[in-house]
Amino acid sequence: MYMIGIDLGGTKIEAVLFDQSFRELDRVRFETRQQDGYRAILQRIAGVCEQLTSGRTLGQYSIGIGTPGSIARDSGVVRYSNIQCVNGERLDRDISTLLNRPVVIENDANCFTLAEARLGAGEAHKSVFGMVLGTGCGGGLVINNQLIQGANGIAGEWGHSVFDPAGPTCYCGRQGCVERYLSGNALEGQYQEIKGHHLSLADIVTASGSGDEIARGVMSRFVDVFARATANLISVLDPDVIVLGGGLSKISTVYEQAIPRVASCIMNASVRTKIVSNVLGAEAGVIGAAMLGADTK
Repeated sequence: MYMIGIDLGGTKIEAVLFDQSFRELDRVRFETRQQDGYRAILQRIAGVCEQLTSGRTLGQYSIGIGTPGSIARDSGVVRYSNIQCVNGERLDRDISTLLNRPVVIENDANCFTLAEARLGAGEAHKSVFGMVLGTGCGGGLVINNQLIQGANGIAGEWGHSVFDPAGPTCYCGRQGCVERYLSGNALEGQYQEIKGHHLSLADIVTASGSGDEIARGVMSRFVDVFARATANLISVLDPDVIVLGGGLSKISTVYEQAIPRVASCIMNASVRTKIVSNVLGAEAGVIGAAMLGADTK
């Protein structure tokens, strides 16, 4: 049994061919070029699959795709993706038609969480929450090695829980979502709003330790919101482990200040939930997509 896992991102499409032991056999990467439109992206994904399988006698193989946004469980269309041209489209059906074989599509944070739960930092734990802090703020929930999608297909969408109903407007249409406080875009936006010019997240982190009071305030607010929002999540789900991913999971502030603050925001004498960095890194997305494709074949 062979598996193809595809990470469909805003700038690139990356696909990996795995054997049944998740050993990588081949890898290809293309630019997404979303400005070319939906049909062009379909053709690129189909081309990636054909390139991976060409000249090989694979027999049976599955295809799983991870993508930003969520999948509507009633209609199967993609929603809230930063790849604008795929919103409202049945990406799984259309790729399946082109390739003449089943294709499974899932939110990229769910793919990350499944991979980390089975092969990464969450391995051997019963309940794993994946918290992805990047340009956006996503999440996924895995229990007993199975992805939990929920009755509405939005289990794990922690980034769009409302932290402050009077807070900044989110692209989802509501106000004060967690994502508007804890994502890279949010932190850069907060700094620019106060200071009047743009600074990258990495530079904000550096500036916060070098006497820039605005940067220090932005990071202080990040620590506070992370602690309280994570405590809320633990109070509801009480997972064994929370695995962090995304660009913000690499900054020292998370581990030195934000995580230690969580315990003080929880109504319990002690907190046994581990909050740890990921193990699989950038590979988690394609691995998780491949897993889902194999699970549902």
